Amino acid sequence: MSFFTNILVKNNINLSIAEILSFFIVLFLVLLASVIAHFVAKKIILPLLIKYIKGNRYTWDNIFLERSVIHRIFLLVPFIIIYNAAFLFEGIENIFRKITSSILLIIILGILSATLNAINDIYTRYEISKERPIKGFLQVIKIILFIIMGIVILANLLDKSPLIYLSGLGAMAAVFSFIFKDSILGLVAGILLSLNDMLRIGDWIEMPKYGADGDVVDITMNTIKVQNFDKTISTIPAYALISDSFKNWRGMQDSGGRRIKRALHIDASSIKFCTDDMLQKFKKIQLLTEYIETKEKEIAQYNADHNIDDSSLVNGRHLTNIGVFRVYIENYLKHHPKIHQGLTQIVRQLPPDKNGLPLEIYAFTNDINWVNYEGIQADIFDHILAIMEEFHLHIFQNPAGHDIRGIKG
Repeated sequence: MSFFTNILVKNNINLSIAEILSFFIVLFLVLLASVIAHFVAKKIILPLLIKYIKGNRYTWDNIFLERSVIHRIFLLVPFIIIYNAAFLFEGIENIFRKITSSILLIIILGILSATLNAINDIYTRYEISKERPIKGFLQVIKIILFIIMGIVILANLLDKSPLIYLSGLGAMAAVFSFIFKDSILGLVAGILLSLNDMLRIGDWIEMPKYGADGDVVDITMNTIKVQNFDKTISTIPAYALISDSFKNWRGMQDSGGRRIKRALHIDASSIKFCTDDMLQKFKKIQLLTEYIETKEKEIAQYNADHNIDDSSLVNGRHLTNIGVFRVYIENYLKHHPKIHQGLTQIVRQLPPDKNGLPLEIYAFTNDINWVNYEGIQADIFDHILAIMEEFHLHIFQNPAGHDIRGIKG
């Protein structure tokens, strides 16, 4: 700067004015050089680099480009030039370096933050990201970086050692624990959820307390985002999944089967022993032919061995329409193409109640898609309800207006 000052003084310009003018001349030249360097980097070098990145066979570098990591790196160029030109500003060189270095640190912080975002984007392309999401951990790293960088910038501007401020953090631990309570709880919850494999992206979870019933779409340090089946979004605090209970349907999805558990209430007055005519009719049902023939021989042999007087149905063993109907449903499920044959199948009687005899069907479909599952379940019960009349059984239902009118008639 003294070079321009001497030239101006030689041209009969007052010294104080010459110093001010020389300052602005040097400042202009430094800014001009930085602008030119930024223009060359952004308009010439950066487009060439972008063309190379988009043209190569790698995909990870495209993510760094999309996250503006490379753009921010090129933003360092003009400020590096300004920082290195600080020696030209005599008298204010120290202040100039502090301001410029602080700006450089802020840009570097932006680069690191964008880099962490890019790392998360790259990681989510792999299947393991659904089992072990790292977004929460990266957010913790960001917070640590922001705190450390803030301390370094403050120490730089005040010309103090960063260790002084770092040592002071111990005294502020209680304050930070109060301010960042949710973040700390969320961090601990995120670690526990990840280590215990309690939650993954894509899991279907239910948490009625928070109105959540849908798929997990995002896991962050503080919150779990769930897209419900009605397309609304529920946001749940991460620590709530540790402190409260929730249902995860992943086990059902992994098994490849979705459970059917529904009871039919049979009118108890329609339950009876099978007559010979009924048995002959049941033999014509392909799913029952073998069963009826086998049971007839078994019962006849038992009654003969025990000298049973079969003139009365009270004596000995006899088939009932409810028992035959239950076997029919079992065989029907075993031959149904949409029922998972590798999982539990039960057709059982529950204790009778005021609504009749509950006959519960417990099985699993081999299609876990919700829409398909409901269709399969409906088809099965449509058939069972329609076929009940063939077994002289009736479904229980409370009297309706039609029934009352029939009585009056």
